[in-house]
Formats: sequence, C-alpha cells, structure tokens
Amino acid sequence: MMLMATLINPGIPSSPPPGFSIPTITPNSKFVKVPALRCLRKNGEINGLSKTPSPMDPGDQDDGEMSLEQSSNVELEIKNNEIWRLFKEAQQNILYLNKQRLKAVEELNEAKREKELLVDKIEQLEKENRRAGGRDNLALCWEFLLRIDSMVLAGIVSTSEASDLRRMVMDSKVSVADLFSDMLQKRDAELLAELRHFSEGSKKKGFHIIHICTEMEPVVSIGPLAPYITGLSRALQRKGHLVEVILPKYASLDLDEVQGLREIEAESYSYFNGQLHGNRIWTGRDTIYDYPDDFERFTYFSRASLDYIAKTGKQPDVLHLHNWETAIVGPLFWDIFAKQGLGNTRILLTCHGFDSQCLEEPEKLALCGLDPARLHRPDRFQDTANTHLVNILKGGIIYSNKVIVISSMHSKGRIIRSMSHGLEPTLALHKEKLLVAPCGFDNSTWDPATDKFLPVNYSTENMRGKDACKVALQMQAGLPEHASSILVGCIISEVSDFDLKNLKAVVWNATKGGAQFVFMGNVAVPTIARALKSFQEELEDLNVKFFYRYDEALSHLMFAGSDIILCQSFDDPLLQVPLKALKYGAAPVSETFGDKNLRYSADHDHEITRFSHFMRSTFGSMSLSQALDEIKNNPSAWKAKIMDAMTKDFSWDAECYDIHVSAYTAIKSL
Repeated sequence: MMLMATLINPGIPSSPPPGFSIPTITPNSKFVKVPALRCLRKNGEINGLSKTPSPMDPGDQDDGEMSLEQSSNVELEIKNNEIWRLFKEAQQNILYLNKQRLKAVEELNEAKREKELLVDKIEQLEKENRRAGGRDNLALCWEFLLRIDSMVLAGIVSTSEASDLRRMVMDSKVSVADLFSDMLQKRDAELLAELRHFSEGSKKKGFHIIHICTEMEPVVSIGPLAPYITGLSRALQRKGHLVEVILPKYASLDLDEVQGLREIEAESYSYFNGQLHGNRIWTGRDTIYDYPDDFERFTYFSRASLDYIAKTGKQPDVLHLHNWETAIVGPLFWDIFAKQGLGNTRILLTCHGFDSQCLEEPEKLALCGLDPARLHRPDRFQDTANTHLVNILKGGIIYSNKVIVISSMHSKGRIIRSMSHGLEPTLALHKEKLLVAPCGFDNSTWDPATDKFLPVNYSTENMRGKDACKVALQMQAGLPEHASSILVGCIISEVSDFDLKNLKAVVWNATKGGAQFVFMGNVAVPTIARALKSFQEELEDLNVKFFYRYDEALSHLMFAGSDIILCQSFDDPLLQVPLKALKYGAAPVSETFGDKNLRYSADHDHEITRFSHFMRSTFGSMSLSQALDEIKNNPSAWKAKIMDAMTKDFSWDAECYDIHVSAYTAIKSL
C-alpha cells in the first residue's frame, strides 16, 4: 500500500470548511515554487497600476509560464483530492460491510447458542419426565400388550380372546391409554375385566405384523437392517397397523432405549437339539454376528420366537422375516407351527442382499426339529453349487409367500441376473413373488423445517435459512466465508467403496474453480482414518476441510449447508445419504466414488422404484463437474430442480410403506 501524508499550513484550520481541499503529498511528489498572487482589475491595472504589461516583457513571459504551471498543479491537486475522496468512501463502505458481516455472524452464533441451550433444556426435561414415570400413549399400549401376553402364559385368558384384546388395544390406543393408565398397577383379573368391557363393539383394522429379526435401531444396530425395522414399523403403526418386534436379548442391548421393559413371570420352553430349554432370557454374546455357531444361535432364536407366538395365542396376519438369520422360520412355520392355531398367518421374507446365505451340513436342520432328508433337495434347501450342503437363505425364499429385496436403485431383473450370488435359478423360478422396495429415512428427525440441530430452519417456502446454514458450516470448518462459493459435503462410511486417486483428482479440479469441500469420516475405523489423513496431506488446500469423527449435529449441518453431497452410492440403506440430501436441498452426486452400478446402461426391465426413476431423470447420471457447471451457468434451472427434489417424499411412510402393505395384502388373499 502506498503511504500518503497530509501537509497542513499552521494558518489553515484543522477542520477545513466545506469545499476546502487539502493537497496530498506522496513520497514522489515534486515541490513547485508558486508565484505571488496578483489581482487584475477590469482596466488591466495590477494592484492599482494602470499600465498593462507588454507581451514582449520578459517578466510577463515568466508570469505566463508560472500561471500555466500553477493551473496544471491545481488540476493535479483536484484529481488527487477526488481520488482520495473515493478511496475514503470505499474504505468506509468496506468497514461498514465488514461490521455488518461481523454483526450477522454474532447474531448467528447467538441464535445457535440459544438453540443449543433450548435443546439441552428440552432433553433434560425429557429425561426428568422419564424418570418421573412420564409415558406417552404408545408406550402405555405396549405395556398393555405385554400384560396380555403375561395373562395368556399364566392361563388367565384364552389365546383367541387375547388376540382380540391386542387388536382392540392398538385400534383404540389413545382411548385405552387415557382410560386405563392407572389400571396397570392393578391385578391381572381387574385389568382384564376393564379391557373386556371396553372391547365391546371394537372392530379389526389394519394388519397385525410380527417382525422376527436380529437388529432394531436404537436398541441394537449393526447394519442397514436396524434402521429399516424401526423406520418401517413406525410408518406401519402411524397408519393403524399393529406391529411387534421379537429380538434376541443380546448382552450388548441398549435397554435404556426400551420403555416399559419387564420380565414376564411365566415359564416358556423351546425345543432344540432334542430337549426343551427355558426362555426366560437368552443372554447372547458381546457382539452380534460372525461366531462359528451363528447357525445354532439364530436357529434357536427362530424356534423360540415361534414357540412364544404360539403359546401366547398371537394370531398375526404376517410373520415378517429378515435375511438368512431368521429365514428358517419359514419351513419351521409350515412344517410345525401352522397347525397350532396359526393357519391364517402368512410369511414374508426381506433380503438386504444375497451375499450372506449360510451354508451348513444338512444334519444340522434336525437341531430345531426339521427333517434333513425331506429338505435336502434341489427344490428346497439344497445349495445349487455345493450340493452336499443346505442353503438357509434359499430355503427361506422357497418357504415364503412373498420376498422383498431392499434396493433403492436396481430393477428386479438386474438383481436376479447380476446380484444374486448363485441364487439366480431360485429367484428366477420364484420371480412372481419377488418385489423390490427402496429404503426410506426418518423425516421426523431429518427435516430442515424442524431440525433442532440447525442454526436456522428453512423450507421450500423460505430458503433463506439454507444460506445461514452454509455460513455456519463454513465457520465451523474454518473455510473462507463466501456465500457465493459452492460447498460440497461428503460423509464417508466405507473406504473400500471409492477410488481415492480419482477422488483427489476431482477435488483438485473443483477447488480450482472455487468450490469448497467438507469431509467427515469415522476415525474409529482404521482404514477410513488412514485414508482421510493421507488424503488431507496430499491435498493441502485451504478450501478442503476434514472432520475425523462422526458427529450427529455436524452431519445435519453438512446436509443443510452443502450445495452438493458426494454419495458413495445411491443405494445407501445404512446412512440414507442421498435421501437426506434431497430433503435438505443438496444435490446427491455419486461419480467420484466409482459407483459403476449408477451408470446404468439401458435396462429394459422397467420394474424399478419411484426413487430410482427420479434419480435417473435428475442427478443419477450427473458428474460433479457437470453439477458445478450447471450451478454457475444456469442457476435458475438448478434452483428449480433442487426445489422440486425437496418436495418429494422418499421417507419410510412413502414408497417403502406402500410396497410392503401391497405385499401384506397380496399374501393375505392367498
């Protein structure tokens, strides 16, 4: 910056009057001798002298030259003054804008602090309410259902009446909770009398579904099965269906998340390996899967679940099974339990993939009471490639009335042809009972209009909050705070799914165009930690920031503050990143991770999900560079595309729910 000084004569006031200019002097300025000031009268006299100087007078010639030089200096002085004035105005404007920016940032921080305090207060009140025994209507209803189970096991009520009472409780859950909340402490006989009186005139609505599964969020969560069970079950309950979930009681269960947990004071036994075993508690192991005796563990659990259902008199419309771990319920049900008052129940199996099938020696089927000789056949359990073994998942497919494959992007034909892991003959034979459903997401937690983690909420009606969320994300990540910068977020869950070299090249190219990146991974997974740290060291870019620990609040802010979300796959049943990105007004782009399954060649099998169809027509074939170009060159079209995506409903309550209810309806009519 060039230094400037102001030279002031002692006789000039320190505060010049309007219109008075003070010449500015730079280190390179030249000082010019200024002639004495003379006043000319109309008659040409100078200071009272009447004689007009001759043009040839040398003194007058010098005076003319000095006047020209003086005029030039005055013009230069005027220009300097004007430049200085403009500079001062620009400086004042910059200071004002910076002051306003700091004020806005402070207001944003204050709003964030107030919101955090409010959220903490709400959570504290909720904890106090739970400790004080506060329970919502649904929790009370589940306590009623468990009391009914206890009455059946104790022989107080018949199985058929118990089924009617369960239906009545769920169909009238609000009224039952309000009327009988004080009755739960009464004896079984008193409670039963009140429930019988209330049940008069009650009618059956919806389906009664029992999930037999190995995971459920948030009690025990390992993979995509856990959020699927919870999300679908809640969606079904919101529409009036009665849903129950039977889980193994692992040692690692988070029982703090279970309301109204109690032990039923009744004996319950299950047959396994030639003898009866008590089922008060199955303690399990510290972890869930990958033990040498997984077949025995989950087969025992499957048999015990059916024993419990039969002995408590439950008559569900559908037994909903999941993956190979509970697939054996199908043959157990049809061969043994259908004759124990469950003749109207049907079986639905959900598969989250076919890569895990469980191959075992045929003799092990006898552990749970099945006949190995009858089932070790090509049209039943016999594995296609390893014919000396039985395939548990294959048997589950054959013995189910319907099979739903969870896949957001792939068609039924592609799944059978390319993703069946040796089960193609079985799936092709049973193609008519095969359905494809997308995963969903919890739109009660993931909604920018109500998200408690965001500094400012927003919706399609008012998108100003998204800009505030971008500034908040830039601040938290330590990125330059430019609202015009395109911000790209990425949550990495598995390192093996993407080509790190290709990702670096894409990021380098994008940052040259002014894009910013925020990455979040999980350092608890060593491969992810090593990859991210190596990635950061090689990039060394101020516009790329890394978070090495998954944080729930930050993940919400990343969706809200990003313009684009890099997805490892559009088929993401675990984190549901593409679905959340759409809801939060961020474009899901998957090119950098080499998700070859997304570069769909012509697939003439039109049996794809609505989500898949939408993605194929919008962001499915878009690269990151294409997305960046469209944001810069066609912002109005991009905004319209984003706003349209935000209005789509891809939650558990939408397409996923519809497909499952259609499957339940179809198998009940069989």
